[in-house]
Amino acid sequence: METPAKKLLVVNGMLEQRHFDRIRAAAEALGLHAACYRTEEDIPRSDYDADIIYGFAPSITRTSRTLKWLCVPWAGVDSLMAPDYFANTDCLLTNSAGAFGVAIAEHMVAVALMMMRQFPQFLEAGKACRWLPPLPQRSLKDSRITVLGTGDIGTSFARRVRGFEPARIYGVCRSGRNADPVYDDVLPVSRLDDVLPQTDLLAMSLPSTAETKGILSRRRLALLPEGAYVINVGRGSAIDEAALADRLEGGQLAGAALDVFQTEPLPPESPLWKTKNLLITPHVSGIMMLPYTKDRNVDLFLEDLHNFMEEKALRGLVDRTLGY
Repeated sequence: METPAKKLLVVNGMLEQRHFDRIRAAAEALGLHAACYRTEEDIPRSDYDADIIYGFAPSITRTSRTLKWLCVPWAGVDSLMAPDYFANTDCLLTNSAGAFGVAIAEHMVAVALMMMRQFPQFLEAGKACRWLPPLPQRSLKDSRITVLGTGDIGTSFARRVRGFEPARIYGVCRSGRNADPVYDDVLPVSRLDDVLPQTDLLAMSLPSTAETKGILSRRRLALLPEGAYVINVGRGSAIDEAALADRLEGGQLAGAALDVFQTEPLPPESPLWKTKNLLITPHVSGIMMLPYTKDRNVDLFLEDLHNFMEEKALRGLVDRTLGY
């Protein structure tokens, strides 16, 4: 019989002391010892024998053959798919999908409104003390919106943007199935080419998988109608960045907002920095800054901690064959 888990290691500099206290109390009630640290460098060698890690500690995951479960406090796990990331290939992996929908959806609504209402131009003019004449304005009302990726993030965005009275909201996902009534229709990825020409705002929140890499190619970018907008908060690998820049510079697209990139940090020499009508944020849409996000993240971990100790299925279990 496998030895039951005894030690939990928490490694997360974004959490507050109240979160550490809550985790320690829950662990103690389950017969676990919890050691909490803010960085991997703070962990003493005596705690490298942890059975469970909630956080980020690759020096342990790559060397410990007794680690039973790693829960990462973020959603995307593509960086953990390297064959040498786990010394114990049977170690369970869960993510924190479901904790970031609110934060990222608010970011998506914010950048959509900024682009449509010309805020970058007004802000830039303000720095130079220039009073601009009225600029053309667009609205989310009556816009045709396509949400590419209908998980927690995409659906959280769809629910919030529905209040702006768009003409319709289509969802596009791998299975073509999502029962949330916020969508007017949900289509499989095989129908993406059909819906792009009818899209004023394309909102992308895809994980990085073999199927999603380059999904918004040069050919598909050309399918978007003139004056369309693109938002990407998923993974930078999903977009042909050079083709996107060409469409923006050529005026075929009215704007794009990218929070994720093929190379991060985005190099200073990248032409994207100077691309017309491109709003760049440094992968901050889902960072653990909002109190709600932190609380929800801990809620989800503790739910699965009980599941793990009771040998039940883990809610956030990652299917490594799919990459999410």
